[in-house]
Amino acid sequence: MVGMGAASGAAPAGDVAAGAELVVGGRRHLDAVRLPEGVRTVVLGALAPALDTVAEYVARGRPVTVLASGDPGFFGIVRALAERFGPERLDVRAGVSSVAAAFARVGLPWDDAVVASAHGRDLRTAVNVCRAHPKVAVLTGPGAGPAELGAALRDDGRVFVVASALGSAEERVERVTPAEAAARDWGTAVSVVLCLDGARAPGPVRALAGVRPGPAGWALAEDAFTHRDSMITKFEVRALALARLGPRPGDLVWDVGAGSGSVAVECARLGAAVTAVERTPDGVGRVRANAAAHGVDLRVVHGAAPAVLAGLDEVPDAVFVGGGGRELPSIVAECARRARRSVVVAVAALDRVPAAREALLGAGLDCDGVLLQSSRLAPLPGDVTRLAATNPVFLLWGVRPHGRTEGVAP
Repeated sequence: MVGMGAASGAAPAGDVAAGAELVVGGRRHLDAVRLPEGVRTVVLGALAPALDTVAEYVARGRPVTVLASGDPGFFGIVRALAERFGPERLDVRAGVSSVAAAFARVGLPWDDAVVASAHGRDLRTAVNVCRAHPKVAVLTGPGAGPAELGAALRDDGRVFVVASALGSAEERVERVTPAEAAARDWGTAVSVVLCLDGARAPGPVRALAGVRPGPAGWALAEDAFTHRDSMITKFEVRALALARLGPRPGDLVWDVGAGSGSVAVECARLGAAVTAVERTPDGVGRVRANAAAHGVDLRVVHGAAPAVLAGLDEVPDAVFVGGGGRELPSIVAECARRARRSVVVAVAALDRVPAAREALLGAGLDCDGVLLQSSRLAPLPGDVTRLAATNPVFLLWGVRPHGRTEGVAP
């Protein structure tokens, strides 16, 4: 297994196909090496037939060379070969990966970068990671290249570095805006797209590579956020809401009726992309200020639900509904129609619970809930302590049954 490195246009050192009776690789890989006389070649397209051919030679103990781009153990063919034939049968000689080469071309370290593959995978995961993290490399594929990525991220203030044909005479490394990327036909030579937040891309020194470590704690105290007149989801409620939302890297979470944005910020701290919807201008300002204070990036939408939700051309994985008043049933119904996984609703008024529950059930979600009542330790004069009760809150959640996504709509 030989990786054709992206560091230069030269073929791998040595006669990599010497002694092989079968050589498998892309057309450009086969053209770049010296092939033994009479060797059989397979141009790599569909993987399964190629692996079947390799299996015929392996069964007879005949030598096979497989050529691939960069480091074939990094989102590459090594996984498929190891699963089919066992890692002990492989002699892997890795080249320089396209991700490492792309970051080298722009002079940035990449130990703190998140790498997402959109090759043969759902593009939305890569999009959500790009929205949530300041330095992301996206491995592209048909229908999931710079144009599609740019169309999804045109309003998120990122810069793209599009690296094409790395290591070849036709190599191109271009900086473009997402809108510029969306307007172009990039062909099939794109190797990787770097999605960067220019202000945060250099990044701090870290001890762990990849996705930044999760927060040491969550369900932060209310005084960790700017809020108005204690109008904030209390930390006891937030703790259970986060458990039911399950935010993680690659997810998109909506916080509808965001208020101070405490739930939105906590979801972002756990690695999810977040859209916070808030109807008041001063609330929008508080959400943005709290996001900046906690070092996370949120998309903030100013408008009243449910009407404003129609303008969001995205499908959330999970939704938190923290406001709504008389519009609550229609807000919950719309969120439940759109959510892929779950909807969590915080309700203070007893009268609104049945309608919210019916909206979740009506959308085909399995529904459950609790009444949360807590009392916090509070000091009294004389160095003694009392219990101070917080206002009770109903927390409802609806979970889409596993595998049932026919009701999800953009």
